[in-house]
Amino acid sequence: MNYAGMRMVTRSQSRGSGARPPGSGEEAASIQRGGEASAEGRKSYHPVKRRRKAQSLNVAYEASDDEKKEATKPLKVPSWEPQDWQEQLANIRTMRSGKDAPVDQLGAEHCYDPRAPPKVRRYQVLLSLMLSSQTKDQVTAGAMKRLQAWGLTVDSILQMDDITLGRLIYPVGFWRNKVKYIKQTSAILQQHYGGDIPASVAELVALPGVGPKMAHLAMAVAWGTVSGIGAASAGNGLMLAPSASGWAKRCCSLNLK
Repeated sequence: MNYAGMRMVTRSQSRGSGARPPGSGEEAASIQRGGEASAEGRKSYHPVKRRRKAQSLNVAYEASDDEKKEATKPLKVPSWEPQDWQEQLANIRTMRSGKDAPVDQLGAEHCYDPRAPPKVRRYQVLLSLMLSSQTKDQVTAGAMKRLQAWGLTVDSILQMDDITLGRLIYPVGFWRNKVKYIKQTSAILQQHYGGDIPASVAELVALPGVGPKMAHLAMAVAWGTVSGIGAASAGNGLMLAPSASGWAKRCCSLNLK
């Protein structure tokens, strides 16, 4: 029994002392291969160089005398013009050369009393323009003559009753409303302007019954100042020139007052 136990111990010790640790050879081989691979990687690595962006240089040259002269000349800007508009304008001027329309003899510049003081003349110009709205020139001129026969001043209008004023201005268009507007405007002129009329478009259009067209015409006739163009946007009279020449459509695309 003792010999058998000794043999088993001897065999186990001999096996234990002669055996290699498991996987020791394989690990060494893998480490060696890894080292060789890393060495080869270091040898084959080459850094990539970045390309620089090309920069453009602006080169300026001194202009010659001829080029400087060309640069000082104004540039020709192309502009749109209606076809044959100059011929149309010449025809319109020929038609109006006689100045035989009713407005040429009976307009606002002919409806005031030239013998009256300047302040009264300006008041009469404004009243004739207020009466001319939606009214023919012949009717407006007749109403102004009847009013002047009664003494057409701010004070005389304010002292006149509405019925008498209505009879004098009838049959101008919307004569009932104009009676009211004339009385209100006359009271404002007496209180704030000393019986005179305002000298600006903004103040004129603030008066009852006075529109932009009347204000511009009053500035031109009463004060001798051109502040705008008075055009009959609803009619064919003063719109004839721009519509016929092609500058404005007949449907009143230009909102002129």
